[in-house]
Formats: sequence, C-alpha cells, structure tokens
Amino acid sequence: MISSAQAQEAPHESPAAEGGEHTGALAPGGAHETGGFPPFETQNFAPQLVWLALIFGVLYLLMSRIALPRVANILATRDTTIGADLDAARESQSKAQAAAQHNDATLKAKKDEAQSIGREAQARIAAEVGQLRAAAEQKFAAELAAAEARIAGEKAEGLTHVGAIAQDAAAAIVAKLTGVQVDAATLAEAARKLTV
Repeated sequence: MISSAQAQEAPHESPAAEGGEHTGALAPGGAHETGGFPPFETQNFAPQLVWLALIFGVLYLLMSRIALPRVANILATRDTTIGADLDAARESQSKAQAAAQHNDATLKAKKDEAQSIGREAQARIAAEVGQLRAAAEQKFAAELAAAEARIAGEKAEGLTHVGAIAQDAAAAIVAKLTGVQVDAATLAEAARKLTV
C-alpha cells in the first residue's frame, strides 16, 4: 500500500509514454473532469423529476394513511380528555361552591343557635340572681326588723328603768349635798309632782 506522501513523490508516467496499454484504472483528474455537476446537467432532469414525484407520492401516501390519522386520533383523544377534565373541573367547582354555601348556612345557623343559648343563659342567670337578691333582701329586712324590735324593746325597758335610776341619782346627790338620806317613797312622790 502506498501512502499519499509517497504517491505525490513518485512521478506520473502516462501509459502512452511508456508504450503500454491502459489497464482500466483512471488516474486522478482523469475523464470525469470534463463535465459539470451531474444533478445540474439537463439530461438528468427527467429521471430526477420522476424520482421526485415517486418519492413525494410514497411519502404523501404514508403520511395520509398512517401518520396523519394517528396524529388526528391523538388530537381527538387530547380534545376529549381536555373536555372531560374541564367538565370534571366545572362539576367539582359547582360542588365546592354548593358545599361552601352549605357550610356558610350551617355556620350562620350554629352562630344564631349559640347566640340564642347565650341569651337564654344570660336571662336564666339574671332571673336566678334576681331571686337570690330578693331572698337576701327579705332575709336582711327580716333581720333588720327583728333587730329594730329588739332595740325598741331594750329601749322601752331602759326607759322604764330611767325613773328608778333618776331617783337613785337624785337620792345620792341630795345625800352628798345635804348629808341627809332621803327614802325612795319621798323621791317617787316628788318626781310624780314634777311630771304632772
């Protein structure tokens, strides 16, 4: 095998110069350099157009029979799934709104019930306090009346003894000033004369 560097160093000898025949191998830069780029040559246009039409037709058939129905099926499934999901979301939203309204109604009813219970408890406690206050006031009024009656009785009893105490005091004063002992009957007679 000859490397490309060795091939460039070796001089090219044409087979005609050596007097030999051409063996069929073309030397680089041989007969193909005379024409242009094959796809752009006019004699190749017709077969290229036929192959173009044939390949386009086959691709069109493959796309229209296999690929596009699958894509259409995927899009239809997607639309159906999205529609079903949207319907489920709307239904869930309506259920959530109904549940929220029910919750609000229940909350309002429970709040009204709690306020009613609070008002009833407040009224009951006020009535009990009123009854206890009335009973306490009656008890204190009875005790006050009993105390006033006792005081009035002791006052009346004390006033009955005032005359005797006054007579004893008057006897002691007379005895102290005059040195004479006065008897109780004389003092009682003198006190009676003064009050009449």
